[in-house]
Amino acid sequence: YTDRRGDTMFELNQLEQLLTVAECGTLSAAAEKLHLSQPALSRSMQRLEAELSVPLFSRQKNKIALNENGRLAVAYAHKVVQETQEMKERLVAHDRARHTILIGSCAPAPLWRLIPQLSASFPEMTIASEIRDLTLLEEKLHDQSYQLIVLPYALDEKGLTCVKIGQEHLCFTLPPAHPLASRKGLHLTDLNGETMLLRPNLGFWGPIVKQAMPETKFLIQENEAFNELVKFSVLPSFVTDLSLRREGPPPDRVVIPIADASVQVTYYACFWEKTGWKLKKALTA
Repeated sequence: YTDRRGDTMFELNQLEQLLTVAECGTLSAAAEKLHLSQPALSRSMQRLEAELSVPLFSRQKNKIALNENGRLAVAYAHKVVQETQEMKERLVAHDRARHTILIGSCAPAPLWRLIPQLSASFPEMTIASEIRDLTLLEEKLHDQSYQLIVLPYALDEKGLTCVKIGQEHLCFTLPPAHPLASRKGLHLTDLNGETMLLRPNLGFWGPIVKQAMPETKFLIQENEAFNELVKFSVLPSFVTDLSLRREGPPPDRVVIPIADASVQVTYYACFWEKTGWKLKKALTA
């Protein structure tokens, strides 16, 4: 940081050190957290005081504490460090947006079609994606970390466009010997209390089934282990109509649709009209 004459006043790392001193309460604890020697941190704080032209600490024998100036400096340092971090994040996001379309999705399946579709429409761009929870998706769309998000509902907000991109329905897969394997349809509560296999990274599906089946023990398995266990175990599992179309039905399993409205979803791609008009053209082509 410099004053109007261009003279150096203080550095950002000195403000970060000041915040650490305030957080830890002592120079020795702050120095340990910052991986500095205590004399080095003490000299840095003395330089900060000289550059600000005010004392920040009350010094007694073997003791140092923030004075009134120091507490005010800490309040300003919080703002400066926070705004600097925000500036960095915004610049990184802006630069990334020039070369990358970053999609945040509530579930894996919508990305199977969406990523190839956008890759074909924007061959010069990198298409990247992340699975995140619903609240974070909306937050990251509003701060423009994501250029597009996929939700199981449409957002009604001025300036936003939401395009319907598909549907997905959840089903049970049961071994033929399971007592409910002959049923034409089931509800989530019908298997509540059983032990079930579950894939990781299911997005919003996970909270839905866990809330509806609170007494069920879910064994979360990585994809390769999951597929093997579905083949050879007698434990129920989940599958969706989209994964059935993509991969086919699991061998030696009965697929039974789940009737709950909560697991029959419509997906929407949501983005800002001002910056996403090309996305709308690609999605509705």
